[in-house]
Amino acid sequence: MMRIGVDLGGTKIELVALSDEGNELFRKRVTTPRDYRGTLAAVVDLVEEAETTLGEKGTVGVGIPGVISPYSGLVKNANSTWINGHPLNVHLGEMLQREVRVANDANCFAVSEAMDGAAAGKSVVFGVIIGTGCGAGVAINGKVHGGGNGIGGEWGHNPLPWMTKEEFNTTRCFCGNPDCIETFISGAGFVRDYNVALAASGTLRAAAKSGVDIMLLVDEADAIALAAFERYIDRLARSLAHVINMLDPDAIVLGGGMSNVAAIYPRLPALLAHYVLGSECHTPVLQNLYGCSSGVRGAAWLWEK
Repeated sequence: MMRIGVDLGGTKIELVALSDEGNELFRKRVTTPRDYRGTLAAVVDLVEEAETTLGEKGTVGVGIPGVISPYSGLVKNANSTWINGHPLNVHLGEMLQREVRVANDANCFAVSEAMDGAAAGKSVVFGVIIGTGCGAGVAINGKVHGGGNGIGGEWGHNPLPWMTKEEFNTTRCFCGNPDCIETFISGAGFVRDYNVALAASGTLRAAAKSGVDIMLLVDEADAIALAAFERYIDRLARSLAHVINMLDPDAIVLGGGMSNVAAIYPRLPALLAHYVLGSECHTPVLQNLYGCSSGVRGAAWLWEK
């Protein structure tokens, strides 16, 4: 059976078609129209082009930067705001004349890495995307765990655990709440924290624009950058220990730009054990296998074997 996955992002729509074994058969991306009808048409055109090229019809799964409300059936919480308030799965299903499954893009990431990625074979997988923002998803036996409210995995909008007095009430998230995990462990949060420390130090140096800038300074043993990374890795450990204490997943997989920081992986195990109940923790924290392709592959895997 051919599986088609669509990653519906704010700037691009990407489609991949996978064989039953997970091999890539077709891939294409287009610019996202910034209106609802245009977005529907772009997805349908991509699906039809893939099927015409391959001479075969497939199942269709779509990852979105939001969720379908289990109560209203409408998209909510999407930063691609023009799809909010619409029954996206219903309209795409009518246009493509088949059922279309829609899930949050972070959940798609978790499913991808659980099916044939870094956590293949693990029963309970917590997938974390730490890029400009911070998202997460849960896959159980290769399937999305969306939860009764459709927000399973949205741990990034809980307060940073074990917060120090220096951290308390220092950030405000786009969701409207203070001190969300996202504001500390996202790539943007890492940069913000470093730049605040740089300004306070009085050091005459240009502000960092990315985590890469800071990690280059870490490699040079720069004191401000080293201290910022120490704060970052400790906050990441606290945030993931919070998940382990509640969910105790078989594996945690990291994605997004910060997942490429190699220094994270040897440091996390001891820090996690410090915060996890009982001071024992052997939960593997893994770098993703498929990188930026994981979301679109996970959308295809919304139709399980």
